Amino acid sequence: MEKLEILDVSDNRFVYRIPEELPLSSSIWYVNVSKNGLFGSIGENLCKNSSSSNIKVLDMSMNFFGEVQQGLSNCTSLQYLMIIGNNFRSLPRGIFQMMQNLRVLHLQNNSFSGTLDHGIGHLLNLVELDISSNSFTGVFPDVFGSLGKLEKFTASSNNFNGALPTSMLNSPSITTLDLHNNSLNDPINLNCSAMTKLRSLHLGSNKLYGSILHNLSSCKSLNILNLGHNNLDGQIPESFKNLNALTVLSLSRTNLVNLSSTLKILQHFKNLTVLMLSENFQGEQIPDDAYFQFRSLKVLSIAYSELRGLMPPWLLGCNGLQFLDLSRNHLFGTIPLGFNKFKYLFYLDLSNNSFTGEIPKGLTQLQALIDIDILLLGTPLGFPLFSTGIDGATFCYNNIISFPPTLDLSYNMLSGTIWPSFGNLRRLHVLNLKENRLRGSIPESLSGMKNLETLDLSHNKLSGKIPESLVQLSFLSKFSVAYNELYGEIPMGGQFMTFPSSSFERNNGLCGGPYIPCSLQQAPVDESPSEAMTVFGPQFGFGVATGFVLTIIVCFMSGWILPRETTFKYRCFTSRSSHHD
Repeated sequence: MEKLEILDVSDNRFVYRIPEELPLSSSIWYVNVSKNGLFGSIGENLCKNSSSSNIKVLDMSMNFFGEVQQGLSNCTSLQYLMIIGNNFRSLPRGIFQMMQNLRVLHLQNNSFSGTLDHGIGHLLNLVELDISSNSFTGVFPDVFGSLGKLEKFTASSNNFNGALPTSMLNSPSITTLDLHNNSLNDPINLNCSAMTKLRSLHLGSNKLYGSILHNLSSCKSLNILNLGHNNLDGQIPESFKNLNALTVLSLSRTNLVNLSSTLKILQHFKNLTVLMLSENFQGEQIPDDAYFQFRSLKVLSIAYSELRGLMPPWLLGCNGLQFLDLSRNHLFGTIPLGFNKFKYLFYLDLSNNSFTGEIPKGLTQLQALIDIDILLLGTPLGFPLFSTGIDGATFCYNNIISFPPTLDLSYNMLSGTIWPSFGNLRRLHVLNLKENRLRGSIPESLSGMKNLETLDLSHNKLSGKIPESLVQLSFLSKFSVAYNELYGEIPMGGQFMTFPSSSFERNNGLCGGPYIPCSLQQAPVDESPSEAMTVFGPQFGFGVATGFVLTIIVCFMSGWILPRETTFKYRCFTSRSSHHD
């Protein structure tokens, strides 16, 4: 063991207290005990002698350590220190003064509180610092002038407030600055002429105010800009067209006005792939200029804006779209033909508008929802691209590939029938046609949507029977045909054994399953309860109950009732879950 250089026991299930004395060899330089169940305190005797002070990499992440000891500062050779996801609450003052070789310091996902130690200014060789998802408060220390090699600083999801320090706003080395989800409350005074290497700027979900300054347009190396969910105002300045390198732009809920001018400016970004503009431009007319060109666009969200008008023709030119959200507006007219040209579109939300006419058949021909293997935009963006509340929990997505493949046309005035060819969409997870004026029967072929998890056809004028074939949808966890004109017996087996009676209510002809027993449903409507009991007798009620319980037991033993397996939801753990970008 004397010549041992690397100690890696990560990702095991070791559960024990770290001993005060670790018998480490003088040759060891790499120690990784992450992803275990270790507890106790760290640092007091870790680098007590010269043999252990040669450690350059120390990763103690994802354990149950509760205290950082001052002795950790004796590890003067440390270059990489990762103590992510423990239960640390404080750092000893001056702990960093002797650790000047540190290049990477990761402290995220702990319970650190109070102000950030000015001692980080002693880390002259620091390249990467991540203190996100803690409870730090106060203002940032003005020490970034000393951190001449710092490239990536992440302090998201804390409680920092006030203005950003001058040394941070003039750092020539920073490439990524992520401060989203804090309480910063000053105008944006970035000095882009000094921050020549800045590529990624995340200031979303703060309390910043004022207009979007013209000086941002001089940050010509910016690839990602997130200012969403702040108290900004006005409109995007004309000088923004100079940001030629921009690929991701999030300006949702920033009180922007003049959508037409905004789109005219943004179309100059030839590499723009993600554009988030929701909750702005309230009540404006959606521009229908045919010459708008966003050929690189993969994600577009202009939702919750009460926009008026027809679906603009320039949208059909965005052939590379993977994600389109125009929900919660006042768009009207028919949904245009030509959606079958969107080879990569797998998420479409047009809900809560006033669209009329038939559902375009092209929506049943989306190749990304049938069988095509496409390269989705898979790079995490570093901030919540989208968040939503589901069953009282908050879920967020910062990666396009995490979204559930969805078609949501609910709360419109669509008429006609449900195309049988919807059954071809084998990769679809969510189909929501709720609150429309659809007629006709539910196609048997919908059973072809093998990965479907949500099917909502409620509040329409559908007639006929619920197809028996739908019991084949093994992953179906949410289903509703309530408030229609359906009749006949509800299918038994599969996931249908798990749906509540509310999924079938207000269909006068339906019976069976968790709803009205078919024999009772056939009784005359004017018959009193006492008369019904006289007709059927108490033995009947006992027999129905016994049969229902036996049926459920048999289904479970046969494997018909499957647990829902959700693969696309990711909980959004932030210090303040009400903030989303």
